[in-house]
Amino acid sequence: MAKCQFRFFADDRHFCILRYLVSTVWKKRLVMIPDRFRIYETEHWLLNHRIDSALPGYLMLGSATQANDLSELPDEALMSLGPLLANVQRAIQTKLQPTRVYIGRFGHTPGYPIHFHLIPIYTWVEELFWNDPRYRVLEDFGDNSQINATDGAELTFFVWREFCERPEPPPVEGPSLAQVVAILRSELQGSIS
Repeated sequence: MAKCQFRFFADDRHFCILRYLVSTVWKKRLVMIPDRFRIYETEHWLLNHRIDSALPGYLMLGSATQANDLSELPDEALMSLGPLLANVQRAIQTKLQPTRVYIGRFGHTPGYPIHFHLIPIYTWVEELFWNDPRYRVLEDFGDNSQINATDGAELTFFVWREFCERPEPPPVEGPSLAQVVAILRSELQGSIS
């Protein structure tokens, strides 16, 4: 019997079955993401509001191809990625007016296609970060000469913990999640050909 990657699998056969199921679920993900979160879709990409985020404008751009690495994507998907990210970032900046927009790839779980997080950082989000004493412990790491300065890693961590994982996230300012989806849907449908 082969050693399993996960304790609850008896052998490689069970692990392969799980990977197949995850792959099958991902292929159906376009159907599984509720319409109220969908913003824009192409042959190669789906842009949606992150389903488990209370932060209006936190978007996910996921590949329609079952690939977990850029090098595995079709050339057409790669050629469309840069312009699509630029148009989405522009739409977020223009319509939602955050201080910053972070774009990153973080997921690496086997069986899930490559996807990118687009995270708007509004002035009020950064104020919440600075006013929360729990996050001051982060000042103990790194160079203390940058007092009252933060970076993308700290604010991304804050957004994930407070707006995606917390049962009762902080109150938001500005348009609601539904309004943001409608605003960005309208903007992107009209600006991307």
